[in-house]
Amino acid sequence: YSSSEEDEQEEEEEEKRGGRGGGAQGPRGASAGRLRLPVPAGLPGDPDPEEAVSDDSARHGGRVRGFPHERGNWATHVYLPFVAEEEFVELLELLVSRARTYVPSVAAMEEFHLSLSQCVVLRYHWIDPFVRSLRERLAAFHRFFCVADQVKVYTNHNKTRTFIGLEVSTGHFQLLELVSEVDRVLEEFDLPTFYKDPSFHISLAWCVGDLSSKLEGQCLQELQDIVDKFEDSALLLRVQWEQIRCKSGNKYFSFPLR
Repeated sequence: YSSSEEDEQEEEEEEKRGGRGGGAQGPRGASAGRLRLPVPAGLPGDPDPEEAVSDDSARHGGRVRGFPHERGNWATHVYLPFVAEEEFVELLELLVSRARTYVPSVAAMEEFHLSLSQCVVLRYHWIDPFVRSLRERLAAFHRFFCVADQVKVYTNHNKTRTFIGLEVSTGHFQLLELVSEVDRVLEEFDLPTFYKDPSFHISLAWCVGDLSSKLEGQCLQELQDIVDKFEDSALLLRVQWEQIRCKSGNKYFSFPLR
């Protein structure tokens, strides 16, 4: 799990806290009085793909690590994967091109997803029990649709990155139900739960720094106009979620919806 992927992953999950107009707030902590699971100080021979990670942000487009690298810590994230089809890429190119007339450094995302958790830190020996608990809690959920058609601008918690995303306008209730179950698993491991009143969205593009003031207002309106007028956008932005994924370090786990 390279440092560039980890930084992008972790900071994108933090962006909900700084969402402009989204009402997103900070994470809810686990209950203070709950019994903690015992964590060994360190296990010899723990696999650690991050051992040689460099924190030089200049190597990763200016992205800054959201938490310090430590041997044996695996950045972990639960999300709904979104596969971009050709028409979606065409829409993305139009949006990025227009955004660059206001902020030339805007870059398109290379992969797309909708987050169901923050990026949290797991010790290697807790990955398997964490995944088992997720699988049990998510087993009963069925496939469902969302509509993501509202352009919004977000910043991460530290204001080091700005994002352009498509916020969900339909399907919010089902997403909250999923988050509720994911939160229960996070609480079992004393990990931060998801943001209160989250702004569920698919991030499309990003840039370094807090440039939200340049992307909001007239730029945001022009981007929304592009989405509204794009051919078959109503069908294109109606997404059926078929599986949930968890990424922990360089490991991927899938949980098919029924």
